[in-house]
Order: sequence, then structure tokens, then C-alpha cells
Amino acid sequence: MPATSAPRRALAVIAVLPLLALAACGYGSQAKDDDTAKVAAGAKRIDGLDSVRIGYFGNLTHGTALVGNNKGLFQRELGGTEAKYAVFNAGPSEIEALNSGSLDIGFIGPSPAVNGYTRSGGKNLRIIGGSASGGVSLVVNPDTITSLKDVKGKRIATPQLGNTQDVAFLNWAAEQGWKVDAQSGKGDVTVVRSDNKVTPDAFKAGSIDGAWVPEPTASKLVAEGGKVLLDEATLWPDEKFVITNIIVRQEFLEEHPKAVEAVLRASVEANEWINAHPEEAKAAVNEQLEADSGKALPAEVLDPAWESIEFTDDPLAATLDAQAEHAVEAGLLEEPDLAGIYDLTLLNEVLKTAGEPAVDDAGLGAR
Repeated sequence: MPATSAPRRALAVIAVLPLLALAACGYGSQAKDDDTAKVAAGAKRIDGLDSVRIGYFGNLTHGTALVGNNKGLFQRELGGTEAKYAVFNAGPSEIEALNSGSLDIGFIGPSPAVNGYTRSGGKNLRIIGGSASGGVSLVVNPDTITSLKDVKGKRIATPQLGNTQDVAFLNWAAEQGWKVDAQSGKGDVTVVRSDNKVTPDAFKAGSIDGAWVPEPTASKLVAEGGKVLLDEATLWPDEKFVITNIIVRQEFLEEHPKAVEAVLRASVEANEWINAHPEEAKAAVNEQLEADSGKALPAEVLDPAWESIEFTDDPLAATLDAQAEHAVEAGLLEEPDLAGIYDLTLLNEVLKTAGEPAVDDAGLGAR
């Protein structure tokens, strides 16, 4: 699974992608509003805005946003402008919120970002920063699968048709020389599209032999007796690949660059704090997960899941380009034109001020 940058592509998305917009990512479709942010008395508003609406998922791979919320970093940088939060269960619902103008900035995975960008003809969003890498594994039942070749003929779950992990597993299966029909999931290995919420129960019941899933689902399967057979990071150069990006409405970026820059400063601060204080950060993330969902993760799930995720400001643009190419090769996406999907100008200004090196857009930046 080389992460080389693919050629720029002519815009077209096949019929499956509108269907993915109704489901995608395997996290459901509801957003939970959280208006608990506190604005300091007398603080000055940024760009004259009353609020900035920030969306994220209740996943460990969205730890940057969880820490930014929990530690008040977004609010501190936004000053008198209120940081409002919406917790999503699905990529498409977050994209829809951005497109409708009910959300300004979001943390999201690569597949919905690509789908949202291409389906709008490149007019609705930009990727403005990175957030996380890794955190995806193939976990199997060690009683039925003891080696990679044993995966052939088995039933392997992915979160959803065409989502980031589904594409990754289909690409890996093809590299093994196995034939799988992407739409039906039938072939030399059976791909079972299963919501991450129910996959652990399906695994426990024996209706699937394994799953290619993100954290914390992978660690939940391990807690049920599963074994990590393959860490997806090992398939990528330098063991890095994008799992979470920061995106923004293009109109909001154009009209309120100071507010966007403030959110990016908070994101960079969050990642720096996470990497400098991993145990405290893990606790903060779990605390915010409990606040958002009413349920914290147990240590046997949280600890190994946390270890597999790297928090980074770099959007790892070349790996997103490669992931899009894998979707094309799987037959889930026609050649998309990703030129202009990134605008890393503000992020690189923030990084320069912080004394950090600039990050690259792999030739896919807005001009």
C-alpha cells in the first residue's frame, strides 16, 4: 500500500457515493449539540463572530478535538467568540452540516472529506490541517485465523461500504491476489459491512471471523479475545497515514480567517500537549468522551487503543491521495480531481510562529 501521490484526476464520482452520503463511516447519523463553552467576561470577539461551531466524532482518533474541548483550548484562542460543539456519529452528517452552514469547522476522516469535496465540485470545503495518524488494525479470532493467508475464505467486517477502512481492506485483499466484489462484499474473502457499535457483539457471537476497524473498536475486539493480526500503519511509508483531518467551509475560511487561525492554534496546542503529556491527555480524552456520551472507556480498551494513535499537525496529504486512488482501484470512486482540496496557509503560519516546520499539501493545495 504505497503512499505515493497519484496523478490529478478528472472529476466524477460513481453512483455508490451518493448512497454513502446517507450512511458512510459506520458511526450512525446523529449529531449531539454541546453548548457548554464558557466565554471569558469582557473578552473580545474574533472577526465580530458570536460563535464558531466545531464538529468532531466521539472517537479516540479525534483526540485533538476532545482535548481542545476538555481543556478549553479552542475557547481560550477564540476569546469572546463562543466555541460551540457538535458531536457527530457519521462523516456524511458532518459534511451535510458543513454544506448547510450549520457547522463551520470539523474533524473528520479522509474518505468523507474526499467524497464531500468531489461531490461539490471542489466548492464546499477545504482540508486545513491534520489531527491524527494510525489507529486501525485487522483483529481476528485466533481460533480460526492464525496467519494472514488464513484470512482467505473468512468473514471480515469493515465499518461500512466505501468508508476509509473498507477501502483499505479491499485494497489489501487485492494485493494478496484475492478477488472481491466491492459492492456485494463477496469473493475470496467475504466483507461484512457492520456498524462499529455492533461489531464487537458480532465478533463475540462468531458471526464474523475478524474486522478491519479503527480504535477503540479494535481494542474492544481484543478485549473479547481477538488478536491483532495486522496494524495498518505497517503498510505505509514511515508507518504514517491520515485517519483524521481538520476541514472548514470555504465560505467561512474566506470570510473569517482569524477565527480559523484561532482554531488551528488551539489544535496545534492540543497536539503538543497530548504528545508531551500522554497519560494526562488520555485521561482528558476519556473524560470528554464520558461527558459527550455518558460512558467512558475501560482501561483494557483505552490503554492499547491510545498507544496505536499518533497525533500530528501534518495532514499527511500524500496518503490521502493514495487512499483516494485505492478507492478508484476498488471500483468505488471514479478518478477525482483533488487539486485544491488543501489550504494549509494558515496552519503553516501557526507552525512557523510556534517554531515548527511547515507541512506539505502533496501538490493538492488551493491556488
